[in-house]
Parts: sequence; structure tokens; C-alpha cells
Amino acid sequence: MPTAPPQALHIDGSPSADTPLRHIWSECIGAGRANEALRADWQSQFRDVVQTLGARHVRFHGLFHDDMFVYRTSNGGGFGPATPLEKPVYTFAYIDKVFDAILDCGARPFVELGFMPRELATQTETVFWWGAHCSPPKDMQAWTDLVTATVQHWIDRYGIDEVRTWPFEVWNEPNLVPHFWTGTRAQYFELYEATALALKAIDDALIVGGPSSSVFVPDARYDGEYHDKTVEAPTAEALDPSDLPWKPVWISELMDYCAARDLPLDFLSTHLYPTDYAFDTQGVGRSISRDRDATRKDLELLQALIAESPYPDAAIHITEWSTSPSSRDRMHDTVFAATYIVRALLQSHDVADSISYWTFTDIFEEGGGGIGPFHGGFGLINEQGIHKPTFHAMAMLGRLGDRVALQTENGIISRTAEDAVAAVFFNYPDSMGSRSVGDAASHQQAHRLAEEGPARRINHRITGLMPGDVYQVETLDLEHGNVVGAWQRRGEPLNPTREDTAELMRIADDLDRSTLVVDHNGTLTVDVTLPPWAVMSIAAPSTT
Repeated sequence: MPTAPPQALHIDGSPSADTPLRHIWSECIGAGRANEALRADWQSQFRDVVQTLGARHVRFHGLFHDDMFVYRTSNGGGFGPATPLEKPVYTFAYIDKVFDAILDCGARPFVELGFMPRELATQTETVFWWGAHCSPPKDMQAWTDLVTATVQHWIDRYGIDEVRTWPFEVWNEPNLVPHFWTGTRAQYFELYEATALALKAIDDALIVGGPSSSVFVPDARYDGEYHDKTVEAPTAEALDPSDLPWKPVWISELMDYCAARDLPLDFLSTHLYPTDYAFDTQGVGRSISRDRDATRKDLELLQALIAESPYPDAAIHITEWSTSPSSRDRMHDTVFAATYIVRALLQSHDVADSISYWTFTDIFEEGGGGIGPFHGGFGLINEQGIHKPTFHAMAMLGRLGDRVALQTENGIISRTAEDAVAAVFFNYPDSMGSRSVGDAASHQQAHRLAEEGPARRINHRITGLMPGDVYQVETLDLEHGNVVGAWQRRGEPLNPTREDTAELMRIADDLDRSTLVVDHNGTLTVDVTLPPWAVMSIAAPSTT
């Protein structure tokens, strides 16, 4: 057998392309809050996404929330009154457990600096059942002292070279007043300024950015100091929201603010959800679903704005992204979401530095624990550790190489470092037109998309490969890996037994698997018909 491919790589008779393929979907993954990361099942699932999906960073809320016990003004009370301390102290035992676990898995934190400790907050318990304190600090110096002490602790514990690789994001969605922020836009910019300068005072090579704003909007709701719901009605009532002029929130404004003060801004961060909400003239929130290309369009606009700004070299980090911003959207549990995710992420690999899927796990308590094993949680993995179809979609993307050989409307063939190829193809049905999958209040509503079609033939001839190499083919579709369907057939048990869980785990991972062999001339022939919503991976020999 030859020791090298017999000729240069050709696809369908033409020389292959050779352009970069950035794994923007692997750079970062989202999680709920820091305290959840203390759980053994959270850590087990995180190891799974690092090992199987290749996740490199993880981002979560609540680093400084009360349940992490970092900022201490008393020694605690228990049954008796707490004894005040002469001055605040910082204890990092819980943070150390979380960060040690992340690093031991081979990943790194994408540090979201927030929320405010109770003793520093001007308003308390602004959002979530666990009472996050999302307000400006009573004392900005006390806030920056906390940030400085925490980062210096990490440098002492992990070394400056390690900490220099961590992005530091100032807060989360401060435009969402009064939930994630109770102050004005100007007050958030002041928080960013103080925090960024504190970080750079520790070490100028530390990476800092923001504003971590939520979604794009097509109206003026966030143009002022506070969220103005009165201007949203045209968005809520638009016949086709995709025709509206969508724009990012606080991106240009933060760049202008920083440029005027010569402040550091190493990256711009925001969140993209193609499904969101707007208030109509009656004050009723309506679900808004944009077209299937919304993510790509938003990123191109963001890229252009940054290129023309005083910070043209700033990275673009989408620190939350999913099909919708609801942790009770049943679409998240489905094959339909998996196909949408693959299409959107492949379409966007060249216009962002990272897109962080929100989230890797249903161990996520913003609204409390989920009701039932498939409650529409954000996670790629459910609370019982069962892989959803979206997990397999991300695993398929993770097996791709780092060079594009051919990209089409229906998939990609990549080159690997071993002179092999790895591919992902999908069938986002033609009958969908420009529609995205939207959201779903029930699994029955989501399943209506199963009526879309038709099937799609994928046919490619790849030459220049190693004769005899065996490629592993894996297909996710409505008949394979559709664990929600299996759960429904079992009567939708609210509290599955151990036997239920074991069987659902098996079904969830039981994809359609086969092989393709490179012939003696070095040719791999791909000729398959994908049913509607199928996603297929062809894995290079070295990755199996």
C-alpha cells in the first residue's frame, strides 16, 4: 500500500480549496452559574464536552454571587448572629474548586466578571430564583479591589502565563434593565472603565472586553440610558421581522466611549438569538422569529462596524448563542435544532472568533430545576446526562479538520493534518425556504417540522486520498438519535427510572453508522440520500 496519497486532493474533478476553517463553535461553551459547577454531574458532563466536542473555554454567571462566598464582611452566623469583620476579606475555596476542575479537564475559563456581592450591591435579588444582585456597586473602589484580589489570586495559583490566556468579560447583558443591570448605560460604561483599568494595572497582557449585550434589535429600545419598551411595537407587529434593520446593542457606543478615554478593548462581545421577544401596543410580549441566515447577517454587520472603528483588531466573541433565549423552549431538545445549529455555525466560521453555545448542560437553574428530563432546557446534555441531538451535531463539527476543501449550501468537506478529509452534510429542508426553526411551547408543536421536505442527495467524488483508508459515517435523523421521540413513546415519564434513563441514553447515542472505503485509486465516493433534517458526519480515519 502507498505511504502517501497518490495525487493532490481533487473534489468532483476540480482542485480542492485550501482556506482556514476556524472551529468557532469549540472555542467556548456556556453554562449557568458558577455554583452549579461544584456539582459532580456538572463536572462529569463538562469532561464529556471537552473530550468529545473539543470545548476550549467555558463561561458562566455568578462568579461573585453570595453562594460562592468570595466577598466576606462577617464570619457567618449559623444559629447565632454573624460577627462583623473589621474589613472585608476574600475567600476563594469555592472558586478554586471550580477553576481547578475546569483546568484539570484541559479547558480554560472565559471569565465573566459578575454579579455583585450582596454587601456591595445597590439593589439586591434582581433576577432568578437564586437572587442574583445585578446592580452598580455601592463603592467602585471596593469592586475593583475585589476584581484585583481575585485575579491576583489566580495568577498566584495558576501562573501569569496561564491567566493571560483567559478572556475577561465585564458583566452580562447590562442592557437588560432592571434584571441584569439596574443602572444606566453610562453607569455600565463606568463599570467597564474601572474594571478594565484594574485588570491592565495587574498585567497589560490580560485580555478584557464587553459589553456582553443581549441580541440584536431593529428599534431604539436600547438607544438611551434605559430599556424603552414603548418603541418595540413596530417590531412586535411586523409582518416579516427579517425585513427590519437589525443592529447590535451598545457595541458602537462602547467603542466610542473607550476611544474617547483611551481605554483598552481587546474584544467585543454580544449575544445572538434568532428568536426573541418584543412588546406590542398592548404591552404584550410577542415571540419574534428571524430568518435562517440571521446569525451570518448579524456577524457581517458586527465585523464591518469593528473594522471601521478605533478598535479594528478587536476580536469578536459571541458569548451566548442558541436557537432561542428561553430555557423552556422544546425546540432545544430536537433534531430540528441540531440541523439548524450545523447550518448556522458552518455558515459563520469566517466572521467571528468564537460563538459560545448556550449551554452545554441542562444543569441550569435560572428558572429552577427543569420539570422532567426534556423540558426545553438549553443544554446539549440533559440533567440525567443524556445526549440530545444537538450534542451529536456539535460532535460532528468538532471532528472537522482545520482547512476548507469544499463548502456548499448543504455541508463542508475539510482537510485534516493527516492528508485525509472530514466532512459534515445536512438536509435543512428546501420547503423551509428562508424560515428558521423558531421556538416551540411543546414537543408536539416542534414535531410539526417533521412534515418538511424533500430528501436531499449528497454526491461527491474525492480523489487523492490514501487507498484502503476506512472512513466512519454517522447520521443523525428523526429515526436515529431522536431521544425525545423515544421518551414520548415511553409515556413521557416525568421522573424516569434508572432503567428508563439507561435505555434513553442508549437510544440517544444510537446513530446510523456505516463505513466508506477509499478505493485502490485513492478515490472516496460519497453518494447518499439524506432524509429531511438529517446531519451526517464522515470522519477521517485518524479521528475514529
